[in-house]
Amino acid sequence: MKAPPQSFSFSLSRTAGAARVGTFHTPHGPVHTPAFMPVGTQATVKTLTPEELKTLGATMILSNTYHLFLRPGHDVVEELGGLHEFMRWDGPILTDSGGFQVFSLARINQVRDDGVVFQSHIDGSRHLFTPEGVMDVQRALGADVVMAFDQCPPGGASRQEVLEANRRTLRWLERCRDRFDTYSLQESARRQALFPVVQGGVYDDLRAQHARDVLGIGEWSGLAIGGLSVGEAKDDMWRTVELLDGILPAGAPRYLMGVGYPDDLLRAIGLGVDLFDCVAPTRNARHGTAWTRDEGQVNLKHARFKRDNRPIDPACDCYTCRRFHRAYLRHLAVANEWLGHRLLTIHNLRFLIALAAEASRRIQEGSFRGWSEEWLSRYERGRKEAD
Repeated sequence: MKAPPQSFSFSLSRTAGAARVGTFHTPHGPVHTPAFMPVGTQATVKTLTPEELKTLGATMILSNTYHLFLRPGHDVVEELGGLHEFMRWDGPILTDSGGFQVFSLARINQVRDDGVVFQSHIDGSRHLFTPEGVMDVQRALGADVVMAFDQCPPGGASRQEVLEANRRTLRWLERCRDRFDTYSLQESARRQALFPVVQGGVYDDLRAQHARDVLGIGEWSGLAIGGLSVGEAKDDMWRTVELLDGILPAGAPRYLMGVGYPDDLLRAIGLGVDLFDCVAPTRNARHGTAWTRDEGQVNLKHARFKRDNRPIDPACDCYTCRRFHRAYLRHLAVANEWLGHRLLTIHNLRFLIALAAEASRRIQEGSFRGWSEEWLSRYERGRKEAD
């Protein structure tokens, strides 16, 4: 494979043990890492405008290839100027490949060596996703970073199942790379970077071998760690991330897919991860839950918040915490009002983005280890007391 396009680069400015501060340069601007990327599955981060996301400190967001393929269609998005123009977001965008839906929609899809047959959750129609087709869809969408098609085995998968998923993912990666390279002579192609996904479950030898296999077939602008936070024990997840820190090259950003609870994000930063995404901030908001430094995750629907006139988190600088108290937010959550969903989404996203930014500052100051240990201890203690 050719070297990564020059539109993309990654530079480290400071490390503290495995923890890193860096900058990922893209055609739509830099992403200062570590960074949390809000998820905009349907070309929208639920309930928020692009301007509001900027205010929260978001620099890079995600959209979903599978969902946009089904509705409105990648051809429609391309005709209307690509994803940036379509959703009016002028910062970097990453599109996943549909690989996670191989896992999450397992009950309605069929995995084959040539690809995956999906049954639409919208109308029941069936569609074959191939590595080549996934590259074509993501090229039409026009995201800065496009993900290779992969098979994500569930937590608890047998060694043989993971070995087979590794084999298929590597073969699909080669096909994605070959299709991606067919665009290499076109100017527009240099405005996209292809990230492979390292699989292997929680089997150390399979994970390490798959990482080495991926590195052996190309030079990549960045690498994703997949197949974690899918039902495995937390200790296994952290052992796996730590293992990969010793294998993945330091000169490329590392993206831990689907991980974004505050304590998980902070632990992963300490193990050398740069980029994160997760639907938890928006999903939790719709269920009335929010994150705090001193109480962990709180469910604002609880009766104990009925007359609580404090902000969700006094240390948070978000619009929600500056303007509203818990009692009002509880009322909105219990009444299932959309304003409640918006306000809690604003808080949860700001909480994660600010946490990543504070981690960056602590790494640069040389105080990351002690600060993160104290932060995690306080967060866990508060969560237990709240329970």
